[in-house]
Amino acid sequence: MPNLDTIQKIEALLQSYERFGVHLGLEASLKLLTDLGNPHEQVPVIHVAGSNGKGSVCAYLSSILTGSGYRTGRYTSPHLIDWTERICINNQSIEPEALYRSLLKVQAKVDPNCSPTQFEVLTAAMWLYFAEQKVDIAVIEVGLGGRLDATNVIEHPLVSVIVSISREHWQRLGSTLSKIAFEKAGILKSNCPAVIGQLPPEARSVIDRRIADLDCPVIYPEPARSIDGWAHKDHFKYQLPLQGEIQLHNSALAIAAIEFLRQQNWNISDHAIVNGIQNTTWAGRMQWYDWNGNRILIDGAHNPASAEALRQYVDQIGKAPIQWVMGMLSTKDHADIFKALLRSQDSLFLVPVPDHSSADPTELASLAAELCPDLRTCQIYPDVPTALKTAIGQPELTVFCGSLYLIGDFFKQQRS
Repeated sequence: MPNLDTIQKIEALLQSYERFGVHLGLEASLKLLTDLGNPHEQVPVIHVAGSNGKGSVCAYLSSILTGSGYRTGRYTSPHLIDWTERICINNQSIEPEALYRSLLKVQAKVDPNCSPTQFEVLTAAMWLYFAEQKVDIAVIEVGLGGRLDATNVIEHPLVSVIVSISREHWQRLGSTLSKIAFEKAGILKSNCPAVIGQLPPEARSVIDRRIADLDCPVIYPEPARSIDGWAHKDHFKYQLPLQGEIQLHNSALAIAAIEFLRQQNWNISDHAIVNGIQNTTWAGRMQWYDWNGNRILIDGAHNPASAEALRQYVDQIGKAPIQWVMGMLSTKDHADIFKALLRSQDSLFLVPVPDHSSADPTELASLAAELCPDLRTCQIYPDVPTALKTAIGQPELTVFCGSLYLIGDFFKQQRS
């Protein structure tokens, strides 16, 4: 068990920066990193942006690289249970004591006249830790957008990956796909290789122009094909441990990024690629979970694109109608998520998201009834366990989704 006292100290330290909110810009990060001795310049990086799928692409990449014998850092967000999950080496979370030490070193360099945000502090601690641990390579997930994200202090990434672009965080990134694509394209750097996923035409044109301007070597991989339960991509044949057709796309992006590394003389065998993909784990994303002897499906599905991928998966496995246990943040596109998920005779069990800006379950219930009037039932519960007890009393598949923060709170309660 982790040291709960240290976990609480980490929580308290990071909460002290929460009041500075979300600030898109690099000034505070660059100043902080300069005062720390520019640890980010000591870490070779694969930088991964995208609306959906970037976490699983990072998981594939870190699994492949770790299996190839490289000391591999990984930085992702959000976490499910505690902050240590975000910073990993060789797929193992940072020890709480090590994270707290790194955070204290960062805090000591904070300029009160240019105070960083919570994410900027944590990101600086990540760079410092990876540099001190002398990782061979780090797989870094963008926090929000790309161009002005705190991770975008890298001048020469080994590979930049843009997994997908959909309408998410539009309040900060822009109201159109073109504007969002412009922000994601900010991670592309001059003459540095790029791997680009399947994008809507409006977004693809923006990315293509940026790639041309920067003269980036680029791969636009087609998704792997599924044949008899196996994924086939180029000469690779592998089984996907992560669920959903979207993983045919995400695994192909990871393979393309690795191909760029092999062109740069990184020693990564075909065997390591296949084994790395097949050994990948990524909690809370289309994850089958045993709860009190009942098998449920858990997925974040926190925006319309990820909700569509989840619906596609449950339709593919022939599970209908569905018992949906859901809670969402107030900032999400509730209507589009419901449109993607809900079908006639489905049941909906709504709960609040604890300790975050939760959407009002009563308002969600009204919206769901309006969008899908043929729901079998739509009820409100105070928490996830109470909702699950009702939902799993039915023979249909129970799916718990809507917010990674909600899933994290559930996992935390299960662990305690």
